[in-house]
Amino acid sequence: MKSRLFTWLGRDFIEMIGEGKAGVPPDVATQDLFGTFESELRSHGFSLENTARVRVWGRDKDARTLATAVRSKVLTGERKAASSSFISQQWFDSDGTAGLELLAMKPMISGAERRPVEFEPARNYLCYLRYDSVVFYSGYTSTAVTLEDQVTEVLNAVSGARAISGALAQDFTKTGRLSVFLHRSQKPSVVKDLLSKVSWIDLGNVEFRLVDGFAGEKYLLEIEATTLSA
Repeated sequence: MKSRLFTWLGRDFIEMIGEGKAGVPPDVATQDLFGTFESELRSHGFSLENTARVRVWGRDKDARTLATAVRSKVLTGERKAASSSFISQQWFDSDGTAGLELLAMKPMISGAERRPVEFEPARNYLCYLRYDSVVFYSGYTSTAVTLEDQVTEVLNAVSGARAISGALAQDFTKTGRLSVFLHRSQKPSVVKDLLSKVSWIDLGNVEFRLVDGFAGEKYLLEIEATTLSA
């Protein structure tokens, strides 16, 4: 497991990355990882209740599905956080089949608002988490035929969620970040060109990562967003 402490938007964060043990079923490995993460969080004054975002990684489709189911069981109620899930063999350094990336945030004031917001109708992941005026949006996807159309639909979905969460375009330009997870068969340059034409996006605050697959077979990319809101 790797952990990193840092400060962003005036708040303290911890980021943890861990791979499940080789030879252990994905669901059991994921459950064990959450236990390990919880111990590490507490050693730094955090807890799973501080979880802001979690990413599930599977070596294959079945591993991703099993690991995602565990995430839904562990992060319930007020623990619910923004989330996404991916398939990637190259993400793993070991022979494990499931892994997690977890981001936790310590609010500036104890008891600050933590409001998980569901889609309507509800899905098995949040629309977004509003936590101490920081908004963490889950990974958004599209089933459009072309990459260009998927980018357009996903950005429209992010804009819609941004509007209902209270994050204004000018806020996102100043404090927003996008994480783009792109299928290995696609070219990041195509997405960069499309994003460069969007007024509320600063390419300097966009990261790209390549993956082998997503929850849906038609998905070519998944985009997460984070921003400070009023």
